Amino acid sequence: MRLRNHWCILRKAGLALLPVSFVFVSSAAAENVEKSSGRYFWSGNWSLTVGGDFYRQPRFTGSSKYILSAQPLISFGQTGVAERFSSRNDNISFALLDMQDFRVGITGEFLMARGGSQADGLKDVPWGGEVGGFMEFYPTDWFRMRAELRHGIRAHKGIVGELAGDAFYDVTPAIRVSGGPRVNFASKKYFDTYYGINAEESVASGLSVYDPDGGGISSVGLGGAITWKTTDKITTSLYTEYSNLQGKAADSSLVKERGSRNQLTVGVSATYRFDFTLD
Repeated sequence: MRLRNHWCILRKAGLALLPVSFVFVSSAAAENVEKSSGRYFWSGNWSLTVGGDFYRQPRFTGSSKYILSAQPLISFGQTGVAERFSSRNDNISFALLDMQDFRVGITGEFLMARGGSQADGLKDVPWGGEVGGFMEFYPTDWFRMRAELRHGIRAHKGIVGELAGDAFYDVTPAIRVSGGPRVNFASKKYFDTYYGINAEESVASGLSVYDPDGGGISSVGLGGAITWKTTDKITTSLYTEYSNLQGKAADSSLVKERGSRNQLTVGVSATYRFDFTLD
């Protein structure tokens, strides 16, 4: 089984523009026009994939309590182009430069609010998002390296980044196994929002005051998935993601006194693909 190029699971909604990416827009668009059999760059065969994701995850990052959640999955891409590996861990993205073994583009993520019983006594964190860019590199035909760099909007004003490597292998034409390491990092403003405890919050929550004094690695971990192409249009998967909080996140009194450094997500998903043509 292969996943089409430009496919990206929209497990978290968002939109991003990485300034450096604009350098490639004109050349990439021109190349697409030349390759297209239609009059416009959007002419050709496309697909829209919709589905659902059901998973068990920590109540909030750093929590030792777990909840069951569900969210929609939506992806959109052009068919008839080079096939690419896609991870459940990827955020929404669109490639502006797309070569055989290298891609650069825009990416984003939607962030849920944190408040109420999720973190008693702590300030509420509103819903928001993160926008930025991504880069992918395929050193071999069975391994992908991906990096994302995003800036927070509304929920926080920090900068976050993700590095991930995934090896993938097709056990049968319909079943693929994949997995690899993950490293996340963040700036001080991000740690202040999600892990800082000021004096007022300390009194209200009973947690010790904590002021992150910088940025750095926030977590390291592993992720993996088994994906089954059930039919030509239906795809299902079973996945898990484990992360161990590090640095400023692990040192927070929220994690030490009330939560856990160990964070585990386990879930299942199913999607259906609709194919159509644009002139």
